[in-house]
Amino acid sequence: MDAKTKKIAVFGVMMGLVVIATALSGCLKSGEKHTITIRGSTTVLPIAQKTAEAYMDKHPNVDISVSGGGSSVGIQSVGEGIADIGMASRDLKDEEKTRYPNLKPIVIAKDGIAIIVHPDNPVTNLTLEQIRGIYNGTYTNWKEVGGPDKEIVVINRDSASGTREFFWEHVMQKDDFVATALEKNSNGAVKQTVSQTPNAIGYVGLGYVDKSVKAVKIKKEGTEVEPTVENVLNGKYPIARSLYMITNGEPKGIVKDFIDFVLSEEGQRIVEEEGFVPIS
Repeated sequence: MDAKTKKIAVFGVMMGLVVIATALSGCLKSGEKHTITIRGSTTVLPIAQKTAEAYMDKHPNVDISVSGGGSSVGIQSVGEGIADIGMASRDLKDEEKTRYPNLKPIVIAKDGIAIIVHPDNPVTNLTLEQIRGIYNGTYTNWKEVGGPDKEIVVINRDSASGTREFFWEHVMQKDDFVATALEKNSNGAVKQTVSQTPNAIGYVGLGYVDKSVKAVKIKKEGTEVEPTVENVLNGKYPIARSLYMITNGEPKGIVKDFIDFVLSEEGQRIVEEEGFVPIS
């Protein structure tokens, strides 16, 4: 190969790299405004909100709208093109895979489901069998599970909730919920109700636990296991799951760039700061 041919070859490679770089990032460098719409799980919501804020700080020409509604809403929204990204705290159901065959779930974090009671409740631990018994109506008084002689106020999630779906499958073992349970439409609403109701019990994503409620330990084979990031990571905590961002087909453009940011070191640090379990 002579010198002229070498120069042409090198120039061609450089131009190819420029084209690739432009295709990947041109939309972000442009002065044109771009939007990303994210809907779904209220468990994933705080992760999406905080990573969206950090991403928009880096890319002022991108506007990201984040809203809840539950995992089912998120999956339907992205499947029907209403949202660019759906958030879910459960796996896709078979009927959703059939209805929306191009959906691509991407694991962005891990989570534990914490069982919460009022801070004044003396109960500190429950077995999975006791939790199931409370939620199916077998136990209706706290004294039946080691607590005071008070009627249990059962707080549940609404039917659109991925957290409820996971809880029903893995804790309830698909048993029916007690008909008297009060249904709430978000993790935040469950936490608020439990914090204001002395005899209540509820369940929320790990990142929602704070001093306004008490997370009970899960008693398993004589050992009490706290709902912590560490115990989710080491596999000791029994009520753990994956959290997803879902796209309709392979993510592209700014949507891919945002999801890549969520999966980056900075994004996963935000996941951990929000009380969830990073995957990297």
